[in-house]
Amino acid sequence: MSDEVSTEAKWYVVHTYSGYENKVKANIEKTVNNRDMHDQILEVAVPLEEVQEEKNGKISKVLRKVFPGYVLVHMIMNDNTWYVVRNTRGVTGFVGPGSKPVPLTDEEVRYLGEHELYSSGYEVGEVVMISDGPMAGNECTITGVDAENQSLSAKIFMMGRETPVELSFSQVKKM
Repeated sequence: MSDEVSTEAKWYVVHTYSGYENKVKANIEKTVNNRDMHDQILEVAVPLEEVQEEKNGKISKVLRKVFPGYVLVHMIMNDNTWYVVRNTRGVTGFVGPGSKPVPLTDEEVRYLGEHELYSSGYEVGEVVMISDGPMAGNECTITGVDAENQSLSAKIFMMGRETPVELSFSQVKKM
């Protein structure tokens, strides 16, 4: 790796253990926060697509990973960022020949733009609107976020008291 720091951030693909995509994403984001590297590692994403799935005779829309086993990282490649990502638990390496990460081309990034780049974006204490289900139209306050299962815990004020609820990301909208 060169000590030269690129001034332009690019998207890189990181290979993970199967099923660890959301954990890797959360771990990289935690490290970025702890080391204050927001200016070097800009975004971590797991591309998702909405598909229809049948369960118990009901058809519902669910989010499915477009590239299982891979996480996208928008970052400025240098020794520090390479080290942080490469040494994150669950990461097996960057996509590229040998140990040289290869950034995605503009065309590949445009293709990915057609899919939702998963970022929960939800935080504890945030107020969101329930958009689907029997409580649609009500506001609730987030008490916990489960990125692995794409769900959140919240409290909704109803019948004169706060009531805990469990919701999927697809059931809420930011206000």
